[in-house]
Amino acid sequence: MKKVQSKLPIFKNEDEEREFWATHSFTDYVDHFKRIDMDFSELKPSTKPITIRLPESMIRDLKTMSNKRDVPYQSFIKTILADRIAQEYAR
Repeated sequence: MKKVQSKLPIFKNEDEEREFWATHSFTDYVDHFKRIDMDFSELKPSTKPITIRLPESMIRDLKTMSNKRDVPYQSFIKTILADRIAQEYAR
């Protein structure tokens, strides 16, 4: 097990700090940093899953079209919907 360094240096500027960390390991100084407790339990995802029933042939076509573009099909569907929404707002 490595011996923990006794003191973390004080840096004059970012360049000096960058140079130091390029040649030293953070793990040697981990005891010198204060722990910050963070609570992410109230975070909500920015997207909401929905269920939509589509004909199998439409899903197959969407997957084929998305594969041609090398894009996941659900992402492809979102771009189609976003384009259509933009068109409707432009009217």
